[in-house]
Amino acid sequence: MGVFDAIAGRRTAKQVEGDAGEEQALRFLQEHGLKLVERNFRCKGGEIDLVMQDGRGLVFVEVRKRAGSGYGGAAASVTARKQARLVIAAQTFLQRYTMPPPCRFDVIAIDGPALEWLKNAIEAC
Repeated sequence: MGVFDAIAGRRTAKQVEGDAGEEQALRFLQEHGLKLVERNFRCKGGEIDLVMQDGRGLVFVEVRKRAGSGYGGAAASVTARKQARLVIAAQTFLQRYTMPPPCRFDVIAIDGPALEWLKNAIEAC
């Protein structure tokens, strides 16, 4: 994608596919009772695809979509570096709370037509 495409607001096929995966994950989580707090939270340290509320707690959700499960699949693409960036972004997000609620990190892994919800997929210690 060139500079002009970015300025004109054009999205690459990969970005459009990623957006569709996020939308699919959002619908799935809402069907399971979670409520959307924020979408695509960005800060200097990283990005969180979906911030959801599950009861009194917050869920930071990373959505990964792959055409198939080759090369380890969508879940395997959440590398240690990506996990660290998610933790940094979550810490930044939580600064808006005087008393942060309980929270966890989930991954929605979409491999072709299969969707897998991995709760507490990332440990932030």
